[in-house]
Amino acid sequence: MKAIQKIREEHRAISAVLHGLKQLARDAQNAGVKPDFAVFRAMIHYIDEFPEQLHHPKEDRYLFPPLAARLPKLQRVIDELRAEHKDGAKLVRELERSLVFFEDRWPLGAAEFLATVDAYAEFHWKHMRKEEQEILPAAEHYFSPGDWDAVDRAFDANRDPIAGIKERDFQALFTRIVSLAPEPVGLGERWKKVS
Repeated sequence: MKAIQKIREEHRAISAVLHGLKQLARDAQNAGVKPDFAVFRAMIHYIDEFPEQLHHPKEDRYLFPPLAARLPKLQRVIDELRAEHKDGAKLVRELERSLVFFEDRWPLGAAEFLATVDAYAEFHWKHMRKEEQEILPAAEHYFSPGDWDAVDRAFDANRDPIAGIKERDFQALFTRIVSLAPEPVGLGERWKKVS
């Protein structure tokens, strides 16, 4: 059941970035302090590449099909989650658009950026809750040891065949986010006040 632990760890990493992004978007509402937009770009890049290109394809390919085969009554939930994976990618494009406007027109766009960040975070947290409350417990209960062996092997072997991104690259990106983000989110310098 290494795959379940890995999914939960990935959910925690995604949640950490979302919490940080929300906090910094709130901090950016102060027009007297110019944000470091590089940290926003890094965080949105992480959100785009990690959940959308690595995490969700794992679930779609290796977790959902055997679970639907074992427990057909979960097909509706699995279909919803797959649709949410597609919707999430569209919402990331909206995050990017909102950030470009905010950075280009600062301090204009701060409120829209915050609203877009809040909407994405709430969407993604609801999605992860559904997986953790409905899908993962069902898999833990109904998968056989053979099912787990297959899922664990697939998760171990999957290093993002779509984009060719290695998981260690996400560790480097996460480290970059922490080094760029100011307190209390990261270890970076405080944003400078505008005179």
